[in-house]
Amino acid sequence: MRLTWMRTAVAAAGLALIAAGPAGYAQTIKIGVNEPLTGAVAASGNFVVNGAKIAADEINAKGGILGSKIELVIEDNKSNPTEAVAAAEKLIVRDKVPVMMGAWSSTYTLAVMPKLMEYKVPMLVETSSSDKITVSGNPYVFRIAPTSGMEATAFADRVGTMKIRKADFLVVNNDWGKGSADVFGKMLKDKGVAIGVIETMDASAQDLNAQLAKIRSSDADTLFVTTAVEQLTLVLKQVQALGLKRQIITTGGSQSPDQLIEQAGAAANGSYHLLFFPPWAPEATPNAAAAKSFVAEWRKRGYTFAGLTEGFRGYDGIHTIAAAITKAGKAEPEAIRAALWETQLTGLNGKIAFNKVGPSGKESGQSTAAVYVVKIDSGKVTLVR
Repeated sequence: MRLTWMRTAVAAAGLALIAAGPAGYAQTIKIGVNEPLTGAVAASGNFVVNGAKIAADEINAKGGILGSKIELVIEDNKSNPTEAVAAAEKLIVRDKVPVMMGAWSSTYTLAVMPKLMEYKVPMLVETSSSDKITVSGNPYVFRIAPTSGMEATAFADRVGTMKIRKADFLVVNNDWGKGSADVFGKMLKDKGVAIGVIETMDASAQDLNAQLAKIRSSDADTLFVTTAVEQLTLVLKQVQALGLKRQIITTGGSQSPDQLIEQAGAAANGSYHLLFFPPWAPEATPNAAAAKSFVAEWRKRGYTFAGLTEGFRGYDGIHTIAAAITKAGKAEPEAIRAALWETQLTGLNGKIAFNKVGPSGKESGQSTAAVYVVKIDSGKVTLVR
């Protein structure tokens, strides 16, 4: 009987060690990550995940949170809103994550949002910029990316210095692109700028000659473009091939100028891009020491430098979630949601703190982000001060 008791005790101790995990940690705290890892915008999604991994490793190296390591449970939404919903449901129902980060595109995020309400699980929105996301009455949404409206407001002071008289728009045909055209168009009109042609393109479109031909017939001096970096490369090349002379300004912060230089070559010269993190000038950010450290770690891991303008989002997102879980004192959805309202930290983009936006009693959280303008000139990226 004594031998049986000892065997039972040893087995129980072994199970306890397994539950505790390596280095004596308690069971890991899961954080769901819902990003496009394959499909049309896979490059951007993978960059966000790389930034998230750096943040998780950094947090765990310092002892984790609440005595546990954090574990990223990463799902591929395949650059598709239906898949984004399926990924969210799997993360919540099967993986039991108490909080998520995602889902890159505004269209994917809007598709996922009803699931947040259904299961009462908060999501940190790291990239999506459609104004609809935070005004629809979903109290489980907390966004650190600027809205298209915030981006337009930040750019307003540059309209005069960039001598914009009349503007055309070429945007991806989804909530992100059309929302950006709406708010930038309104801001420009308020500044006395005329609006010319507004053209849309499917996210998978390869031939944009029809849209560009209409834009060519306009007498505008500036073309605003909103789409992912892969399609933007095509736009720049086809603009050059058509001999279309326009001041090109891209919005949305997902442009990866270094990738454009590599893939579009001389066609990228002279273009301007609105970004939310300038890795070429980390000293210009509100958190210079952290920015320099992040860029150094990114390089050390051999990640593509061009991905830093997306990767910072994942880094800031995971650090924000970790800070909220720490403040909550437990990894439970409602406690994390409540703690996010009280969470404040300085990320790579600047101060992160959530203001209430949307219908009374159902407000979403929105942080105010910094916006930078960079220019590609002679194959180099410079920060426009």
